[in-house]
Amino acid sequence: MKNRYLQILVFVLAFGFVACDDELNDLQPFTQGNPETFFNSVSSFQNGVDGIYSQLWNYYSSPGSGMQGIPDILSDNVVLVQTGRTSNELYYDYRYVPNSGGAIPLYWSEAYEAVNAANLIIGQIDNLADGPEKDNILGQALAARAWAHFDLVRTFAQIPTQSANAGSSDGIVYIKVEDGDTGDPFAQPSRETVDSNYAEIIGDLQRASQLIGASNGEGRLNRNGVFGMLSRVYLYNGDYQDAIDAANQVTTSLATAAELLDMYEDTTNSGIVIELSVNTSSESNFNNVGVLYSQSNSSSTISEYAIEYEFFTSIDPNDLRRNVIQFVGTNQGNDYNAIRKFLGEAGQVNGRLDIKVMRAAEVLLNKAEAQFELGLEPQALATLDQLRAQRFTGFSSPGETGQALEDAIQFNRRVELCFEGHRFFDLKRRGEAVQRSAFGDIIDGSGTPAEVQTLSAGDFRFQLPIPIAEINANPNMAQNSGY
Repeated sequence: MKNRYLQILVFVLAFGFVACDDELNDLQPFTQGNPETFFNSVSSFQNGVDGIYSQLWNYYSSPGSGMQGIPDILSDNVVLVQTGRTSNELYYDYRYVPNSGGAIPLYWSEAYEAVNAANLIIGQIDNLADGPEKDNILGQALAARAWAHFDLVRTFAQIPTQSANAGSSDGIVYIKVEDGDTGDPFAQPSRETVDSNYAEIIGDLQRASQLIGASNGEGRLNRNGVFGMLSRVYLYNGDYQDAIDAANQVTTSLATAAELLDMYEDTTNSGIVIELSVNTSSESNFNNVGVLYSQSNSSSTISEYAIEYEFFTSIDPNDLRRNVIQFVGTNQGNDYNAIRKFLGEAGQVNGRLDIKVMRAAEVLLNKAEAQFELGLEPQALATLDQLRAQRFTGFSSPGETGQALEDAIQFNRRVELCFEGHRFFDLKRRGEAVQRSAFGDIIDGSGTPAEVQTLSAGDFRFQLPIPIAEINANPNMAQNSGY
């Protein structure tokens, strides 16, 4: 591929990936090497795999384009705060175009850099002797390659369940060293279909699930992470029984309500299935994910986005997640429903935290939705109640059926996963509109409401535009409709 995003042959990985004190401290990053000679031991291969995680971190955590938060800014979960910096307003108002900065080029470039790094590992894996260590390295690389491609296709293309013809529409380019895709740096490939992309993603994840180890330490993929990701991908693809079966393979326990805040403050890993980690005590050269939502100091909170008033007031007072989600932030004499998630570690307000990519709660919700889609309502209710029993004081199941049960699953998904990068994709994959309220940014619903309150189902802007640099470099790369 012709431009710098998809360049394969030049092997330069400049990274300094670090993690919490007990996570990846032994990592010795390299800056340059020939894969044919560098990858000659388990430790060197793991070093290379950790570089893949570094690339994933780059686009999940950036305050200007984080995959952890932009999908919420694109949705109905937040409202732009007028006393903030109006950061990412371009995305909030759906004014992005192919030459926009921030999320669009970063998602594309960093995700393909992760793919490149994974293919380097996969292409040289036979430098290792057969055995569990080789299998585990290969499993991590395959799963990470699938993960990065999945983020690309759900961002820049339709989702299979989004519309009747989504599967046959343009997807992205899936790069596999095994297929000879990395041999020609000047190749100009065309986009593949969404259906073929999902088949490749699922194939990589299925193969990884048979190879990867059960425990690889914090900040790395393992068996639970692969099956958790499969539950998500199968749900997006409409493979509901497969989503249930994958979810049943995940053994990570659900975080209790008492553990939730500690989990978001990085004092426990309860309920975490996939995490991207950073050493917040010793490393300063990294992105603060929480800064996307607020700039805070010891005396004030300069909220960039607040919790949308109608959404927050719709959460039951007995829902223990309310205090995990919200705190009162004050700036310039106004109070706001400020976002507590990702505020910082215990006692900190600097936004420096590990990225919670997947939690056991999502896996349960994937399973509940899939069960409902298959008409297994009693099972779906029981699965949902596993979560609700840990989230409400004095919980007693309402016993919903039909539309009420579907609504309960989706509302609990919205509350449980809010501000973690899910909402826009959940509306998109379900073929639903973004419908914001007319309430404003102040804590009581007054203030300035969203300029754009509706993104209709099927609007072309549910697919972000292919970056202009990619279009200019590759004449075979078709732009998304509408741009």
